[in-house]
This record gives sequence, structure tokens and C-alpha cells, in this order.
Amino acid sequence: MSTDSLVLLRGGGDLGTGVAHRLVRAGYRVVVLESKAPRAVRRRVAFAEAVFEGVVTVEGVTARKVDAKAAAAALAGGQESPGRGRDRAPWVPVVVDPDGACIDDLDPAVIVDARMAKRNLGTRRDDAPLTVALGPGFVAGSDVDLVIETKRGHALGTVIERGAALPNTGVPGRVGGEAARRLLRSPADGEFSSNRSIGDIVLEGDTLASVAGKPVVAAIGGIVRGLIADGLTVREGEKVGDVDPRGSEIDPGAISDKARAVGGAVLEALLSRRMLPGRGI
Repeated sequence: MSTDSLVLLRGGGDLGTGVAHRLVRAGYRVVVLESKAPRAVRRRVAFAEAVFEGVVTVEGVTARKVDAKAAAAALAGGQESPGRGRDRAPWVPVVVDPDGACIDDLDPAVIVDARMAKRNLGTRRDDAPLTVALGPGFVAGSDVDLVIETKRGHALGTVIERGAALPNTGVPGRVGGEAARRLLRSPADGEFSSNRSIGDIVLEGDTLASVAGKPVVAAIGGIVRGLIADGLTVREGEKVGDVDPRGSEIDPGAISDKARAVGGAVLEALLSRRMLPGRGI
């Protein structure tokens, strides 16, 4: 049994943020490692956005971009440690460290690979006492200890102890009756620039962004639920946004049902392996 377990998440996109949010609320110490230019689409619910903005808040939990030294000091119990800040609100250190150079110094009890790359980018089962991975690309019991199913459907949120998650089909889950058409994809290689914002209501055929002078056009009407950050260099066919056909009934600043299910599954995984929190909010 491990108490006051430190959980390190590799990836702060919308699913990783759903995990981090659930764990912080449950009293765990959490730190997120991110890339220099995160490609999160649902940026209003992604702690990765702290890399660009410095500070972001998702449903009452704040993430702050800090360096590895500052993260270690906070996690050691400084004045502004997670769950014990000046305002006694929980917060999550976000460290730009795509290679995981600070992992040995932080010495986490749990590593969660939340990068959603659909393949293993180098996470090993012996990287921490407990290793967990989200989605396809990993084998539980071999690459990592546990895998969490991330595909929408009756298996969503299953904690897999042996074997792999369902394979990536390349077709997104159906939302509001739409699947592939709700995604925005880059029409070319080049720099992404949007003329709309997350939360805008758009119509089928509206131009929402451009890449290398070519328009990114909405295939359906609805609410813009996600857009990658302006200035990122993308490749043709890459996902750059998301339009939700359910429109104004959806809050782009609210953690999704899918992210909540995955976050709950990771919490189950930690508790089942007796990796316990040590601090409440």
C-alpha cells in the first residue's frame, strides 16, 4: 500500500485533464508533463493550454505552467502545493518535458500515459511502481500494468489487466448522430490559423480556419467544441477541430462524459492497486 501517492500524467489533453481533475478532487498529488507545442483540440478542458497561457482553470481546478524545480518544490509541500495553496484550492503543475527528463527526480508512484498517440511512445512497465495507459497501443501486463478502454460504447472506462484496448479504427465515436463529419481536418501542410473561437455557433459550409491559404470548412452545423492553437504547423489530414451538432446545449468548458468515465477508471485502477491519496481539498 502506498499513501500520498504522486501521479504523473504524460499528456494534458481533454482525456488526460479528465483524469487529473478526478484525481486532484480525490486528494491525489498530480503533475502533468507536456510538449513544447501541445496539439490539444478541446483546449477549454485541457490543462495542456497552460503551456500557452501560463495558467488555466477547468471546473474549479487550476493548472500552472512551472519548471521541474518549481514542480518538485510544490509537490514536496510548499506554500502552494496541490490542495494546499494560499487560497486552499487544488492546482496542478504543468511541466514542459516531452522526454520525461524530470521523472526520476519526481519519483512518482504512478505514471499514466495519456498522450493518446495510439501507439507506445516509450512508456515501460518498470517506469514506476504502477503504470497505466489510456487507449490502444499498449498491452496490459506487458508494456504497462493496466490499460483503460477509451472507445465510446459499453466498454468505455474498463480497466484492462491483461491485453489491449480496442484497436483504433480511425473513425471517431458518434456524437449527436455524427461521427467523421464533426471533425475538422487540415486541407494541407502548413500553419494553422482560425477565424472562429471555441464556443461559436456555426453553419454547414462556414469557413472556420485556414492552412497554407486553404480553407477549413465545417461539414455540419453546431457549436465549435475544439480548435487547436493558432500558429501550429500541421499536416494534411490532421485533426484540427471539432464541431458538435448538439449546438448550444453543449458547454465546451465542461469536462466530457467520456473524460469523466476515463478519469473514474483511472481512480478505480489506483485504488484497486492500493495507491492511495494523502490529501483532501
